Amino acid sequence: MIIAIDGPAASGKGTIAQRLAVRYGLPHLDTGLLYRATAAALMGAGRDLYDERAAIAAARGLGLTEFDETMLRRREMGEAASVVAAMPGVREALLEAQRAFAARPAGAVLDGRDIGTVVCPRADVKIFVTASASARAQRRALELAQRGERADYGAILADIEQRDARDSARSAAPLRAAEDAVRLDTTHLSIEEAVAEAQRIVEAARVRA
Repeated sequence: MIIAIDGPAASGKGTIAQRLAVRYGLPHLDTGLLYRATAAALMGAGRDLYDERAAIAAARGLGLTEFDETMLRRREMGEAASVVAAMPGVREALLEAQRAFAARPAGAVLDGRDIGTVVCPRADVKIFVTASASARAQRRALELAQRGERADYGAILADIEQRDARDSARSAAPLRAAEDAVRLDTTHLSIEEAVAEAQRIVEAARVRA
């Protein structure tokens, strides 16, 4: 069973994907970390984030699990990832690795922004998780504060809106819901309620299958 979970930043898709992976005993891949790691490799080498050739080389050199998640989860890495993720060559370089992960015998849970539309268009379950920009900014601010990082709500909201615009407008695999995806709005849901609703969606798909 392949479960594809897409959605914008801080919508809750990552936590939902992790919980579903545990519930169904499936491996989980947060594909956003691949783009964050690509950006981190560029920045670590002192390269321009907009240097597509260097970004493609960095993407090709990645493993799927060799990440320092604490560093990659920092706010500035999310913005940097949005820059390299808009590059068609970078997306192509990472596509086969993501598909290979999904092709494991038992299946997998993948979350990102183009899983249901590009990476796994034939996924058994497709969920598009969303929430209002203000709710997502509040969640991200709380997450940063809990990690001891500076949490400026206004700046975070501006970053989220900028990332939404960039991700939705890019020519390569823009952020959008697959036509057959089930939408899950988490604006007014607790994480437990959101996970329960996602599980209901999965179970409904399993019954139809």
